[in-house]
Amino acid sequence: MIIVTGALGFIGSALIRELNKRESGYDLVAVDDFYKDYKDPNLKGKNIREWIHRDIFLEWLDSTRKNVSAVIHMGARTDTAEQDKAIFDRLNVKYSKEIWRICTEEKIPLIYASSAATYGDGSEGFSDEHELTYTLEALNPYGRSKLEFDQWVLKQEDHPPRWYGLRFFNVFGPNEYHKGRMASVVYHAFKQIQETGEMKLFRSHREDYEDGEQKRDFIYIKDVVRIIVDLLNDKSAPSGIYNLGTGKARTFNDLVAAIFQALGQEKKISFIDTPEDIREAYQYYTQADMSKWDQTGVDVSTKRMEESVEDYVKNYLAAGYKVW
Repeated sequence: MIIVTGALGFIGSALIRELNKRESGYDLVAVDDFYKDYKDPNLKGKNIREWIHRDIFLEWLDSTRKNVSAVIHMGARTDTAEQDKAIFDRLNVKYSKEIWRICTEEKIPLIYASSAATYGDGSEGFSDEHELTYTLEALNPYGRSKLEFDQWVLKQEDHPPRWYGLRFFNVFGPNEYHKGRMASVVYHAFKQIQETGEMKLFRSHREDYEDGEQKRDFIYIKDVVRIIVDLLNDKSAPSGIYNLGTGKARTFNDLVAAIFQALGQEKKISFIDTPEDIREAYQYYTQADMSKWDQTGVDVSTKRMEESVEDYVKNYLAAGYKVW
């Protein structure tokens, strides 16, 4: 029995889709806050054995642990604009520590979601080598909560038999429709282009970056979940914290150009000021260092950004925000 927390969410629901489609099949338990019914479409048509509410999950896991073969912990508060530290302490740090404790005691493999937000402004680089984790400084409470848990994990003498913390970079793709402001640039650009025929990007507020030339490591959700399931099945991969991106930063201008191309429309881009509430915490450059994956044997190759954008735009967004 495999448990997926955050099952209603973007990555969690896509992960269940990937697990469902593997030939061997999986016995799955979905964990989330099921009172948030606006996320319900994400699990439509998926094969799930049991649904457990987040509030009772830790007690349930404690009593059912002997039947669990792995926990994939994707559940978290992910709003980078939220400033209430107590929310992140409860949902992202303490909750994760309890899952770690149970998985350690019962020797259950654990994969958990970290974030590229742990790298802050990128001044310390984007290497996932463990000793560098202590030099990082995140820019917002969300990033700090993910960094705090990573640092705590690395200090533990006792741990699950196999464990992996995955620092997700800029993930985009189907099933993110509920995320609102936190949804990907691809999602927002598609909506804006459909409504206005153009895309307004955030202006650069740094002299060393031209408008629209801010760079991010954009990775498609289908690549993300394939890598996670391959990692789950590869019992030889060394435990640790790993970046999960493409390893190649692309500009926002490139990204939006790919969207216009997928729509068969002429590119039309203008610029607006970055909102003040996120301006100081805005990342101008991210690029995953993927070299540590070489020691795992896991295939972390990804499709070209243009190919992934085309699939997302044509087969999901333009098809009525179709769920994967």
